[in-house]
Amino acid sequence: MSDSAPLRLAMVGGGPGSFIGPVHRMAAELDDRIRLVAGVFSRDPGKNAIAADSWGVARDRVYPDHHAMFAAERARDDGVDLVSVVTPNHLHFDVAAAALRGGLHVISDKPATLNLAQARDLANIVAASGKRYGLTYTYTGYPMVREAREIVTRGDLGRVRKVVVEYSQGWLSRPLEREGNKQADWRSDPAQSGVGGCIGDIGVHAFNIAEFITGDRVGRLCADVATVVPGRSLDDDCNVLLRFDGGARGVLIASQISAGARNGLKISVYGEKGGLTWGHERPNELILDWLDGPSHVLHAGSGYLGAAARAVTRLPTGHPEGFIEAFANIYRDFADAIEGRDGGLVPDIAEGVRGMAFVERAVAASRADSGWVTLEGEGR
Repeated sequence: MSDSAPLRLAMVGGGPGSFIGPVHRMAAELDDRIRLVAGVFSRDPGKNAIAADSWGVARDRVYPDHHAMFAAERARDDGVDLVSVVTPNHLHFDVAAAALRGGLHVISDKPATLNLAQARDLANIVAASGKRYGLTYTYTGYPMVREAREIVTRGDLGRVRKVVVEYSQGWLSRPLEREGNKQADWRSDPAQSGVGGCIGDIGVHAFNIAEFITGDRVGRLCADVATVVPGRSLDDDCNVLLRFDGGARGVLIASQISAGARNGLKISVYGEKGGLTWGHERPNELILDWLDGPSHVLHAGSGYLGAAARAVTRLPTGHPEGFIEAFANIYRDFADAIEGRDGGLVPDIAEGVRGMAFVERAVAASRADSGWVTLEGEGR
């Protein structure tokens, strides 16, 4: 816990009807390191006011747009320190760029931008600003995901040979975007979401967690990105073969038309000596299976875990911690980084560029039936 006053947060987006906005707000404030004090929560003045009142934000710090907010907050002695971007994808770049140029730190929902060109431009803006930029790849905030990363880094599994990551949902099995569903509407609109539908919404999470746990980078991919529901404008099902720079082979599945699936993120990493498996629906467990030994189940909150997992564990073992806490771990790490402490595990703009490169390269390669292609855009 920091002894300093909470950092002052402004939020752009996240008003009534948003799923992720309230999650960001709860996560940001959970540790009392960050406090929401200003915002542009909706383009609708009425919804903007409703969100402010429900979250305890003073009416004189609710603004019609982010440009007005940044200008007004700069003139205050108690102006905001950082901005949380929780809008649809097409607005991420403009909000983040304006905030950084205005001297504010930025933490954004993923993906970083609408497209790869914007992500590269944003990387330059981040570098010139001297400010922190973070992405909420939420699942990297789970204690047992960080334990998995530490196990792989230590070499317990031996050299990694195979990675299998799946993120399956079923909620878009019907054309909800034509039935008035706000969340489905923008995710299915190329103007708001970009060239990727499912792959940009949840496929980037699978891609990111595979690289996070292994500590390795994907160098090549072979993609089959499909639109299954008739009339849908963007993909809703993806199957991608991966080859990592370190030699491992991988399989990435992302689907939003797997009827009956809820939020089925799961990853298995196999090395020379054994493998590990973590799944989001049982996030407090990490399963280790050995080539020549018994299987083990590691539990969050246990004293035998490594330092990275213990640092983001809030409760004794057996007490479940979930999505909000994992999200809050990223916000707490980001606060540490802003205040000059170690916030090294917060995904940054480099991960944002890689995520957009993955989306665009996979979509383009699938459309062209290109087979194996290199992953471009990572700045190597």
